[in-house]
Amino acid sequence: MALDIGIDLGTANIIITVSGKGIVLNEPSVVAYDRKKKAVVAVGTEAYKMIGRTPEYIVAVRPLKDGVISDNDMTQAMIKEFIHIVNGGFMVKPRVVLCVPSSVTDVERRAVVEAALSAGARKVYLIEEPIAALIGAGIDISKPNGTMVVDIGGGTSDVAIVSFNGIVQSRSVKMAGNKFDAAVIRYITQKYKILIGEKTAEKAKMEIANVFNPTGQKKMTVRGRHLLKGLPESLEITDVDMYEALHDNAMEIVEQVKLVLESTPPELVGDILSNGILLTGGGAMLGGLAELISDHVGAPCFIAEKPIECVARGVEMAFSMSNSLLDGFEQVQLYGFK
Repeated sequence: MALDIGIDLGTANIIITVSGKGIVLNEPSVVAYDRKKKAVVAVGTEAYKMIGRTPEYIVAVRPLKDGVISDNDMTQAMIKEFIHIVNGGFMVKPRVVLCVPSSVTDVERRAVVEAALSAGARKVYLIEEPIAALIGAGIDISKPNGTMVVDIGGGTSDVAIVSFNGIVQSRSVKMAGNKFDAAVIRYITQKYKILIGEKTAEKAKMEIANVFNPTGQKKMTVRGRHLLKGLPESLEITDVDMYEALHDNAMEIVEQVKLVLESTPPELVGDILSNGILLTGGGAMLGGLAELISDHVGAPCFIAEKPIECVARGVEMAFSMSNSLLDGFEQVQLYGFK
C-alpha cells in the first residue's frame, strides 16, 4: 500500500499527517545530539525537555531557523526519525508533501527536498504555507474570489492573498513566535534585571499576552536569575508588561498586511473587506492580535479553528487536489532535482 505523508516542517513544531489517518504526530522541532557518540539521542518532545538541561557533550538544537533549514544533518536526522516513527518501521517508501514559507529561495527548497529524500521519501512535493493554511482551514480557494491569510508560525509569518488556486500577492517576514519570546526575555531583563528562560517567556506569551487593550488584570509569576545578585528570584508580571514587550513586534506583522494590500488589485481588496482576514498558525492565538490587525486595516479579522493544525491539514488534503492547484504546489521533478 502506498503511504502518503504530509510534513509541516515548522521552526517550533513539526506536524505529520498520514493519508486517511489525519494528524499522527505533533512534536517540537528539536533534536538532541550526543557529540561523544556522534548519535541522535532524542527528537521532538523528549529532546525539547533537554533544552538548557544537558551536560555539554549533549546538545539540544532546533535545526530550523526562520522557517528554513539551518542545520542540514540535524534536519535529516530529525525527519528520518519522525518518518520512521510514523511509518511503523515498514520498508515502504512514502510520497511526501513538505510545507515551505512562500519566500524561500531555490537553494532552501533544495535543502528541504534533499532532507526528505535522504530520509527515505520516494517522491517529494512542496506546498507553500499560505495555500496549505487556507485549504486546511476549510476555505474553497478554487473560485476567483480573494482570501487573505496571515500564517504566523515559530520562525516566519506569511501574509498572502489567494484567488483561483494561486497566490496573487505574498510577503514573508521573519517575525513570529520565536521573536516574540525573545522580546519578552529582553524586556524583563531590561526592566526588572531578571533573566528568564525561553520556555518561561513562551508560557507568559501564551497565558497573559494582550497586544491590543491590556487591563493589568491578568497576572503571572515568573522565575529567573537576578542579574545583579546572581540569585534566583520570582516576579509577578501583568498583561501590561506583555503589551509593552510585544506591541512593536505585533505592529510589524500589521505593516506586512498593509504592504500586501497596497500592491493588490482593487477588486480583490473589495473581496477581503467582505471575506475578512484569516489568522492561522500558533501565533494567531496571541491575545489581541486579531483585534489589532482589524483596527489598523479596517477589515474583519478572525482566527481559524485549531489554527496550529491548519497547515498540516492542508498538506494532507493537498494530495487529492494536486491536479487543480495552480501554484504553491510543485512536483519536485520540475526542479530537475536528481
